[in-house]
Amino acid sequence: MQSGAYTALVTPFTETGVDRDGLQQLAEFQIANGITGILAVGTTGESPTLSWEEHIDTIARVAALTKGRCQCIAGTGSNNTEESLNAVEHAAKTGANGVLMVDPYYNGPSSLEIRREYLAPAAERFPELTIIPYVIPGRTGAQIFPEDLAYLFQSHPNVNTVKEATGNLDNMRRTRACCGPAYHIFSGDDAMTFEMMTSPDIRAAGVISVVSNIVPKAVSDMVAHLAAGDVAAAEKIHAAIAPLFGLVTVTTQEETPLGTVTCRARNPSAIKSIMALLGLPAGFCRQPLGKMTAAGLTKSIEMVAGVYEAHPEVFAPLESHFGISVGERLQDRSAYERLAYSSYL
Repeated sequence: MQSGAYTALVTPFTETGVDRDGLQQLAEFQIANGITGILAVGTTGESPTLSWEEHIDTIARVAALTKGRCQCIAGTGSNNTEESLNAVEHAAKTGANGVLMVDPYYNGPSSLEIRREYLAPAAERFPELTIIPYVIPGRTGAQIFPEDLAYLFQSHPNVNTVKEATGNLDNMRRTRACCGPAYHIFSGDDAMTFEMMTSPDIRAAGVISVVSNIVPKAVSDMVAHLAAGDVAAAEKIHAAIAPLFGLVTVTTQEETPLGTVTCRARNPSAIKSIMALLGLPAGFCRQPLGKMTAAGLTKSIEMVAGVYEAHPEVFAPLESHFGISVGERLQDRSAYERLAYSSYL
């Protein structure tokens, strides 16, 4: 895959299905702001809740929109190899440049099994596609190890990239040591991109980002500066947008009659809530994801408001493209009625 900044695009929903017009608007916003590529129907795109028909159609639409303009990665991961192979086949037919295959969740295969029984079959059947393992054990309960990534790279040159979301710098260093300098390591965690790209023993190629759904130019510019060796320029952007990284998981303490409980609004709950608040065609999260708590939404709005007050230029492309005022939208407290539960109970 080409080095750079990719957006794990949210999937906009209406009450009846995928919002196709909204999908086009979001993709055009990304392309207009210099993103290297778009990941369609990844886990940020709520892949587990799309029907098979919606999945195929969404990837085909994004592939058509990006053709000749930027890269397209299709989310084709599953905990069923046959289902994944079918998804990879459809992605190949649409003209996607690569596919993202998350480690199989719940059934928890070993690293050996992930390599031999999941990734290798896709790599063998579709040698023209870049196959990108997505390592996120916190979500899947499984993990392919750096050694197995290296074995795959040796036997299947099209498995030359990984999306790394372990949060473990030692694991990333081990991946670089095992896989060598030609292997592409992409950050799968916005908060770690800067460190991963500047670390001499990781040397990440870029990021597959969540926050670029709302600030694609800032993320693209930061990654481009890092790739060019202009760390000072990149550091300024990183410092400006860093509070937004908290949108990936918003944790609050909620009071109930039986005591305090911890509530975690995990991706894409917060980013879609903010996008809806700002008037972007994001729609709602599909069940079993639901609304945020009032405290969670407040915390999310405060993150965005802080960045907007200190660095309004970060949101200028969004305001220009969609014809909105971020400041005014953030003050719309009526949004709580549609975006947040009225109470924990």
